[in-house]
Amino acid sequence: MKIKILRESGYEEALFGIGLSFGVTDFSRLEKVATVLFNKDGGHNKFLESIQLWMEITAPRYWWQEFDTYRVGITKQSESTIHTIMKSKLNQSHFESPLNEDILEFLNICIQDYKNSKSTEQKKQNFKILKNHLPEGFLQKRIVNTNYKVLRNILQQRKNHKLDEWRVFNSEIYNQVYHVEFLMKGK
Repeated sequence: MKIKILRESGYEEALFGIGLSFGVTDFSRLEKVATVLFNKDGGHNKFLESIQLWMEITAPRYWWQEFDTYRVGITKQSESTIHTIMKSKLNQSHFESPLNEDILEFLNICIQDYKNSKSTEQKKQNFKILKNHLPEGFLQKRIVNTNYKVLRNILQQRKNHKLDEWRVFNSEIYNQVYHVEFLMKGK
């Protein structure tokens, strides 16, 4: 699993938004107000919604299924599985954990059968067989756009999850964001 933050923006705009409610325009005062409000849920920390970030995440299909729980405040663009698996012969680097060599060979035969299909119907059938047998550990890359408020929620909900990938995700987010203090659960 790999996570790379591509871009982060909106910090200054989010703080100026706070200032509208408090009649404050001094940036250092706004930063102090933000440090008080970030941990107050119920709408008080809505400024976190204005701090956007874009990430490139490569993760196994089984992790993406869980990530898809988060729909509000997130947009995603993903690699097409069919285009990805048709680029070249599959090998162990395409999966989160090593596959049994017989399974890997079977998948490559399915890909070859798909490529060699003579008719549209045969192509559809071979495609369905391939998708049906593609392991959940197959790695897929997505570009994800979200905001600090959503991330804060994800980090809290998944901090003690059974899947190691969630610990990797949380750790990488904490290590890469500009304003980690807004993602931490306060007292």
